[in-house]
Amino acid sequence: MVKGDNLLTVKNVLLGEVWLCSGQSNMAFPVARVPSTWKTGVPDADQVIPLAHYPAIRMFTVEQKVADTPQRDTKGSWVVCSPATVGGFSAVAYFFAQEIQAKTKLPIGLIHSSWAGTPAESWTRQEVLAQDPDFQPILSRYEQGITTFVQDQAAYKAQLADFQQKRAANPKTTRAAPLAPVGATSNKSPYKLYNGMIRPLIPYTLKGVIWYQGENNAVRAYQYRRLFPALITSWRNEWQQPEMPFYFVQIAPHYSQNAEIREAQLLTMQTVPHTGMAVITDWSDSADIHPRNKQVVGHRLAQWALAKDYGAKKTVYSGPVYQSMKAENGKVRLRFEHADGGLVAQNGPLREFTIAGTDSIFHPAQTRIDGNSVVVWSTQVPRPVAVRFAWRAIPRPNFYNAAGLPATPFRTDQWKLKTQGLR
Repeated sequence: MVKGDNLLTVKNVLLGEVWLCSGQSNMAFPVARVPSTWKTGVPDADQVIPLAHYPAIRMFTVEQKVADTPQRDTKGSWVVCSPATVGGFSAVAYFFAQEIQAKTKLPIGLIHSSWAGTPAESWTRQEVLAQDPDFQPILSRYEQGITTFVQDQAAYKAQLADFQQKRAANPKTTRAAPLAPVGATSNKSPYKLYNGMIRPLIPYTLKGVIWYQGENNAVRAYQYRRLFPALITSWRNEWQQPEMPFYFVQIAPHYSQNAEIREAQLLTMQTVPHTGMAVITDWSDSADIHPRNKQVVGHRLAQWALAKDYGAKKTVYSGPVYQSMKAENGKVRLRFEHADGGLVAQNGPLREFTIAGTDSIFHPAQTRIDGNSVVVWSTQVPRPVAVRFAWRAIPRPNFYNAAGLPATPFRTDQWKLKTQGLR
């Protein structure tokens, strides 16, 4: 209660910690199903929603807005987490908060600011893009597209009609749909979602950020190695929180994705302090870019936060991460971090390991777990120099640590990649 010339009474206020939850469609994916959309809801939504009585979790959804200039405010309101409110909220954010609140008993606030189908540059401050030569092509391409938008839109409509006609004739086609041109009001425009949906939140005090995005940057995955860290650093600078936790989800196997985007995310975790990555190679859907099991995603993000930010020192938060390799008599020994308790092959021998010699041709490898390392070899590669694991669009790995967390895909070589040079 505040009294001056008038009286202001504020009720039902909690003191807790707030997490920003951002990204594209997999972060926007709601708990409940939305008919006739890609928002198919979590598998057991009819059981989850009635149990969502968490008055210590508060949720805020930022209004989706494309803005030419940085905005100072946004529309939205805080709601108490309940069966009546949780259905339309981000499933990943909800399951993340549910686990943290249950284990810490602390009030948790969630600010959900995401938009389906958006690239990382849409969420990045304009000055960050303009000041880096590697990102300037993003702005140049966008500005050129604005000048040719009318013609490009007409061509797109013709291509879309042709695609729809051919898909109707062959529903099993793997041909990709044409991409719509990016206009001035598109949510795919660089920096404009930062302006409209992130900048208005600054300097609201945050505990940290959880992020689920990258699908729309896979075609330029090599650039994402620098773009994603630049976004993280920029947000931290804007909030004046240089050590603000930033936990993200590695892109799941899907026919439209590639191994290079997962490597870009892995490198971000390994080079940017106070970041963490939830690996979900074991909970993907090769035909649906929106894996429905968001419980496991929220859980694995929560493990990072509980271990790093809430004092749960015994919580295992990461699966095996490649550390080093050593050639041994025609074989390769791989060592891993986060292998305490040993390494595990679930349901049969290890899968998805390939090995190559100096010719750069990879062959399926035989494997053997030896304590906290994996020995890899092939009779077709007598002098191996490189190993890759789960290095394809839709891998089916079965490699875990003793805590049941999956290993991240990796490669030991530095040979040129398909997306290298694409900006």
